[in-house]
Amino acid sequence: MEVEPSRMCELLVGLGGVDVLGVDDVEGEPLRVHVRCRSPRPLCGGCGGVLWCHGEWRVELVDLPVYGQPTRLVWHKRVWRCRDGECLVGVVSEQAAEIAPPRERLTSRAGRWVTYQASRGRPITDVAVELGCCWHTVNDSVQRWGQALIDADTTRISKTDALGLDEHLMWRKGRFRNKAWATSIVDVNSGQLLDVVEGRNVSAPTQWLMRQPSDWRDGIRWATLDLSATYRSVFDVALPHARQVADPFHVIRLGNTAVDKVRYPAKGTAIRLAGGQ
Repeated sequence: MEVEPSRMCELLVGLGGVDVLGVDDVEGEPLRVHVRCRSPRPLCGGCGGVLWCHGEWRVELVDLPVYGQPTRLVWHKRVWRCRDGECLVGVVSEQAAEIAPPRERLTSRAGRWVTYQASRGRPITDVAVELGCCWHTVNDSVQRWGQALIDADTTRISKTDALGLDEHLMWRKGRFRNKAWATSIVDVNSGQLLDVVEGRNVSAPTQWLMRQPSDWRDGIRWATLDLSATYRSVFDVALPHARQVADPFHVIRLGNTAVDKVRYPAKGTAIRLAGGQ
């Protein structure tokens, strides 16, 4: 079966409904594939009239490598304008979810791919090197697509009768290496990490718990914590019926600390034994 050269290019690019305008292959730079949507002239979302082309602008997106070479998809994105002077729509930009979501720097297929790579435990740095882009570009896309998967999975958080909160040092940032903390929310019975919220204060984990269905919260009988007054307040507000249980590790450490203070008192202090001895 014979295939027209233009159609062959479209098949190789792997995107339906686009015209391949050309390919730039410059030594030392990523391969750049130029495309334009083949969609018909859209209608105005305000007045229902036909929109007129108001020019185009090029959007360069990070795409999957081609034969091991970093690749960019250059989308010649058309801008549409409503000619009705009384219409409030004005100028709108062309959108195509199969190419990329709005304000995304990776193509849709590249975004899904990097999210899968991250879910398999592959470092973001390695993925960024393979795509020929920076760490932040990949990480932002993983957060976007990963959050969409989390929101779509309604069965991710199953019934549990024991819930735990614990702080976790995520990274150090800034000139003075300030600590950035997060709170892990865990199903104690299965050991499954349910979610991670920013900070180690009362508000974030409390809001997370209050967003969950009331019957799910009512089923939690045990609430484990690390002797933190902050997390105790979270459970007092969101799970007042649950019995709070201290983490054995922290209880033992607290006991060992008390024993050490008795065995090795600070210099200049004296231990008064029972009976005045």
